[in-house]
Amino acid sequence: MTAMGDTKRIRISDGVTAVVAVLNSSDTATAVWDALPFPGRVQLWGDEIYFPIPASATLGPDASDVVDVGTVAFWPPGNAMCLFWGPTPASVGDECRAASPVSVIGSIEGDAGALAQMRPGAELTVEEER
Repeated sequence: MTAMGDTKRIRISDGVTAVVAVLNSSDTATAVWDALPFPGRVQLWGDEIYFPIPASATLGPDASDVVDVGTVAFWPPGNAMCLFWGPTPASVGDECRAASPVSVIGSIEGDAGALAQMRPGAELTVEEER
């Protein structure tokens, strides 16, 4: 049980900028939740941050390569968490498009554009939001 009932909220921070996301009830989101807390390092691909995490899963039944702004996803080929706030090199127009299909595991609360302030190579902490 979490501090806010069954809502699983995570905080992703580089020590300067932080975003809070709500995880969904998928098996993949649960695997990520169960691995908390864990570190990461910002890698950018257009307006997407991705980084390997200590959880693994296969693609969910609703996997897609096009997602909404603010999506938190899991990318199995890189065992990575992906945070989207705008177009990537694979995008058509303004869409958020992953390199290949991802499993959506949650969404960022508030302005996902804050992710643009995180710099490549910055150390991240992903932990339960209390």
